[in-house]
Amino acid sequence: MSQPFDLRAAAHQAMLTNGFIPDIPADVAAEVARVAEPNGSVSGNIQDLRDLPWSSIDNDSSRDLDQLEVAEKLADGTVRVRVAIANVDGTVHQGSATDRFASANSTSVYTGIVTYPMLPDRLSTDLTSLGQDDDRASVVIEFVVAPDGNVTSRNVYMARVKNHAKLAYNNVGAWLDGTATLPESATQAIQDQLRLQNTVAQTLRALRASNGALDLETLEAQSVVQPDQTVDVELVHKGRASRLIEDFMITANVAMAEFLDQHNSSTIRRVVRSPERWNRIVALAAKLGAALPAEPDSAALAAFLVKRHDADSDHFADLSLAVVKLIGPGEYAAHAPGQADTGHFALATHNYTHSTAPNRRFADLVTQRLLKAVLAGKPAPYTNDELVTVAAHCTERESAGRKVERQVRKDAAAVSMSGRIGDSFDAIVTGVNPNGTYVRVINPPIEGRVMRGEQGLDVGDKVRVQLLSTDPKRGFIDFGAEHPGGAPHP
Repeated sequence: MSQPFDLRAAAHQAMLTNGFIPDIPADVAAEVARVAEPNGSVSGNIQDLRDLPWSSIDNDSSRDLDQLEVAEKLADGTVRVRVAIANVDGTVHQGSATDRFASANSTSVYTGIVTYPMLPDRLSTDLTSLGQDDDRASVVIEFVVAPDGNVTSRNVYMARVKNHAKLAYNNVGAWLDGTATLPESATQAIQDQLRLQNTVAQTLRALRASNGALDLETLEAQSVVQPDQTVDVELVHKGRASRLIEDFMITANVAMAEFLDQHNSSTIRRVVRSPERWNRIVALAAKLGAALPAEPDSAALAAFLVKRHDADSDHFADLSLAVVKLIGPGEYAAHAPGQADTGHFALATHNYTHSTAPNRRFADLVTQRLLKAVLAGKPAPYTNDELVTVAAHCTERESAGRKVERQVRKDAAAVSMSGRIGDSFDAIVTGVNPNGTYVRVINPPIEGRVMRGEQGLDVGDKVRVQLLSTDPKRGFIDFGAEHPGGAPHP
């Protein structure tokens, strides 16, 4: 009798294969064990905002809480939004053993089977986390939103905060829809400002859309180990609460970039370049009866996507997936004051950084240090050349992290699909390159390579595939195309 496939061991090996340090080094563990105070060091002026009705919204199981939010209606009809960010730099000092470890990996890796945090658990889920009922020092990004969605002012400063309610995306989303109740920690004051947050978030999103930001509806797959130890691959749906947080984080990151610009500080920008395969996006639109410009145009693409969502919401996620693959991933880039900005094609903005997840992304921790130097009137803690190196490394590690997560998902999918050889599925082509043609099955949401009948397929095509074989040890799932050359739904 063969031994069951060990997904935890496979995840560990995938981390090693892709250049990560999956185990906490001894010097880092010793350094973290010596940390006594949760708030970290804070110098200079710091406001006390602990009495505001702060709350966090994250995944049900998340303990590495990077952000809190609170909204307040002002007398002139505008709304002040504050986003508190964990003061990770207060505990993880530049050049320390923990900082070197975080820099080496640069990102938390979430495989679904096991999580490899960028920072040791004692920090990311406790001392540097904005947990419920904990008093914490934080970076606060404040912006005022007008009724039309424009941000009329912004500021960034240090403050002490307290999370009064740890909430979850699914629960808050269902509550906003009127189909659930919130936990007791969500007082009436918190409920009132959550409704206000939702209203403001929709206003921000509407304005971004009018400026050409893309409203994509991608479905993420994750590996899930069931209580009986069987493995499934399930979809993660983006609900109203996750969109709310997304809207606030985008606005907060723009506010941070503009604040640092105003103070002549170099930054690490998050950029998404114009799509190299724009011609394929044009072709997909043409098959659906729409004409896009010959050159990349985010506003035209955004308008097309809105129309497609209205016309065929059931298949919009499939179209979104194809567009995401054709646009390509984001990357980090160093940006000096006065330098031309590549911009973020999907968000239709030229001022964007990552600053809201310093427990999970090293680029955000670097941004926090740049911000603190500005607030303290001190020289920047990184040279421009160092920022170029950090940005390139964070981009490379992010890509490697996606490879690990994809590999473990494939391993888990191969395990879960081993009993379905010969079955047929509807799928969408997600990649075509010299290494092969790849598809994602609609249900269950698994990915694999087309080993037979792949000729003529391209990204975005719909195709019926038959499962030929699975190999959990190599994470291989092989399909044969039954109807190659399929087209998107009309």
